Amino acid sequence: MERAIRRAPSRLLFVVGTSLFAACVGLGAGSSSAQQEVARNDPQHQQAPRKPDAAGSSDSRSTADAKPTRRSQTNAVRGPYYVDFRARTAASYGHAFIWFGKTSERQVEVAGLHPKGDMLPYVLGHLTWVPAETGASYGDLDEQYLTASYRVYLGEADAKKVFSYIKHLQATSPVWNAETTNCTSFIGRIASFMGLDTPFHIMMPEDYVNRLKALNGGRSLVRLASDH
Repeated sequence: MERAIRRAPSRLLFVVGTSLFAACVGLGAGSSSAQQEVARNDPQHQQAPRKPDAAGSSDSRSTADAKPTRRSQTNAVRGPYYVDFRARTAASYGHAFIWFGKTSERQVEVAGLHPKGDMLPYVLGHLTWVPAETGASYGDLDEQYLTASYRVYLGEADAKKVFSYIKHLQATSPVWNAETTNCTSFIGRIASFMGLDTPFHIMMPEDYVNRLKALNGGRSLVRLASDH
């Protein structure tokens, strides 16, 4: 658990965690490129000693973005690009984010919504909206923290559209809130844009990613509608 969190009064963390256990917390600070150094003194992004208990899942679908109609996948070839919906452990509820890039390259880009700053914005974010960041956070590149992953592939033309949407979403997501604009709602909007079915966003990150995969039958190829 992070140093700042260890220094915080245990009673404050207990009250916040107990009263708002259903909210998914987007944690972290960093850049949008995995090649850039991640700030490792951020008190919200170190691995928790144990994974949090799973919250109840919901079959409700996110309506944050209109879903494009999917084309038939008959005789489709797996594309050279990918979007990987991921979840990892953290000091509280965990964090949901994505990797995206080209399969032939080692470099990956990371996008995920999390509060900007230290412990205070995180706590206030359970009550109101606080400034957010949308790049990589501490632990996003470490496989030992990973709790769930759902990777889907795209062709070059579709990847350009999806990656452009991800960049646009990063640039237009200035705030974070634990219940409304959180890490799972952020990756859910990306999944919805890609034509995937999405669960309700108030869910533990690990459960959200696993449910996303189940709702889509584990399909590994995405093709956007022609008008997208």
